[in-house]
Amino acid sequence: MSVPGRIVQLSVSPGGLPKHGVATARAGTVGLEGDAHRNTRHHGGPERALCLFAMEAIRGLQGEGHRVAPGVLGENVTVEGVDWSAVRPGRRLRLGAEVVVEISRFTSPCANITAAFRDGDFSRVSEKRHPGWSRVYARVVTGGSLNTGDAVLLLGDGV
Repeated sequence: MSVPGRIVQLSVSPGGLPKHGVATARAGTVGLEGDAHRNTRHHGGPERALCLFAMEAIRGLQGEGHRVAPGVLGENVTVEGVDWSAVRPGRRLRLGAEVVVEISRFTSPCANITAAFRDGDFSRVSEKRHPGWSRVYARVVTGGSLNTGDAVLLLGDGV
């Protein structure tokens, strides 16, 4: 087991961006309760139930002059203190006391997040163009309650 990180922010919206912070949320097979998506063709569903991003990456992007913050890029769970280079498809994480997620894929950045980036360069969070700076999608293996400040542990790869 690794040293635990923590949940910095849980974010939801009725559809669209930005997502706004909530203190607590319940994670289930289709995401966080209270969260919705305008475009269900490209967002949401069991394989994209949650979108996670690292606070360290957000701070790095802010340092480059981008207007990003937790929830602005559509992530539901912003974490810190986790080895983000180890968060890749197939890897599992425990969020809080109950929730286990498995990373299903890296996200593909879209034009909806253009305004958050200096010069509109939303490809700055593309795994293909900038490895290690992408958000990730995850399926919920075990649902449950989450709270801001909960521990985040990297587990092994899924079965």
